[in-house]
Amino acid sequence: MVLPLLFFLCIPANADPLRSAPFSYSELTALYHRDELDGPLRAKLDAVLSTPFVRNSNSGRVNLPRSKELGEYLRVFHWNIQRGIEFNAIRALLTSDAELKELLNHERFKPGSEALAKLLDEAAMLRAADVIVLNEVDVGMKRTGYRNIAADLADALGMNYAFGVQFVELSPVYLTEKTRGNAAGVEVADILSVDPAHYKGLHGVAILSRFPLENVRLIPFKTMPYDWFKSEKKGPSVLEKGKRAIAKTVFLEETFREVRRGGRTTLLAEIADERLPMGRITIAATHLENRTKPARRVDQMNELLDKVRDIPHPVVLAGDLNTSTSDLTPTSVRREFMNRFGNPKYWVRQAASYALGIGMLEEIILSGITFGRKHSDPTVKHIPFIAPNPERQLFKKIKEFRFADGVAFDLRGDKTRSAGGKTKAFSNSNQRGKKGFVTTYQVARPIMFIGKYKLDWIFVKPAKLTDPKDRKQSYRFAPHFGRTLTVVSEAVEGRISDHRPIIVDLPLAEPPIK
Repeated sequence: MVLPLLFFLCIPANADPLRSAPFSYSELTALYHRDELDGPLRAKLDAVLSTPFVRNSNSGRVNLPRSKELGEYLRVFHWNIQRGIEFNAIRALLTSDAELKELLNHERFKPGSEALAKLLDEAAMLRAADVIVLNEVDVGMKRTGYRNIAADLADALGMNYAFGVQFVELSPVYLTEKTRGNAAGVEVADILSVDPAHYKGLHGVAILSRFPLENVRLIPFKTMPYDWFKSEKKGPSVLEKGKRAIAKTVFLEETFREVRRGGRTTLLAEIADERLPMGRITIAATHLENRTKPARRVDQMNELLDKVRDIPHPVVLAGDLNTSTSDLTPTSVRREFMNRFGNPKYWVRQAASYALGIGMLEEIILSGITFGRKHSDPTVKHIPFIAPNPERQLFKKIKEFRFADGVAFDLRGDKTRSAGGKTKAFSNSNQRGKKGFVTTYQVARPIMFIGKYKLDWIFVKPAKLTDPKDRKQSYRFAPHFGRTLTVVSEAVEGRISDHRPIIVDLPLAEPPIK
């Protein structure tokens, strides 16, 4: 692995580290066709999946925002940008009201309207951020114009950036080969064919910062519960195809085949400044697996927590944790059969239903109530068999976790420190609504609350907090006014992203607010 690593490490700090493709097109073709890899290509793939790309081109002093409630503070926002397909809208949101207004649906955002005022207010909130964490970021993909999304946004904002590869996308490579003709010599439509000269096929996570990024590391999860290469190459089962067809018809959600090498990962970077508590903080940008059971996401979270345990200064952990409370692994007849009849929990629930006199109608109602209580609040209590919530365990891990110095993640909720004056757990860091949290993801056409979820989170290790809910302890660098911005993702026709951005403010000193 030495030679591939040297390739990345020898790039000057202020140059674009992704100015050339890590893989040639012939190597990408080999990555698709070879089920097993060895030798230089295996070593190169491992290096790409474990070596971050970093560019620090801005090293000037950062002017931080200040408010009467917090004093001087650092703002962080996280957003799953759905690959960056609507790049121009994202850039306009973060840079220019005038450019943004040119892109709007003017029937919905009429001049002088309340809707336009709210949109511009949310755009201003995003522009005040000093650190940005992004999920689903493309580099060299046709669907995003072969852009380096992270680098192009960093250029527009005058920021530094780090990018970590989660996946090398191979489906478009295969489809391009198909356009050259099949066995019968018949040309296949080349809707998704790519330009081999520009295709890089990289997809991952990014951190943008007004501060230089130091000690940047990319740590793939060892827990990889879904094989995106072998499973997707095999293709969906008949039952899964039917399930996807229903989702497309009812919710307007289309699931594409994604053959790719790699897996979920965490990108870590440090920021140093004398104004920060202890002079330094760590940003952890992560993305947990969606195509798995909640228990395997807990395994991934345990890995992440082990990696950050010894960090002696504040930590901001942000990402799409896919806390849907469900197992979204593609299904099959055998899998559905085993999930029900081969699962002891199924028989226990059936016995409980019989003992309690619960029939089919009551079972459907009970299932609806269970989903309703979880969809916007995956932290709710787990009631075995009656109202299960397997995602609860992840939040229990966050609550119980202690760093090596004894400091905990902040779970507090205060009327004066949360958006909307909420007091339940995580209210200061993640905005709560009337019931549960304000959801951060929704399908194209949700039906009431069906198709809406709270998937995206920010967790903060403040300067000093040994009890995650103790309101008598310090609030220095503790999360304040966590918000989910509900308008910006819908700013353009067809949406910018299926996820909403979330923000949080972190005071550098003990805040004046009480």
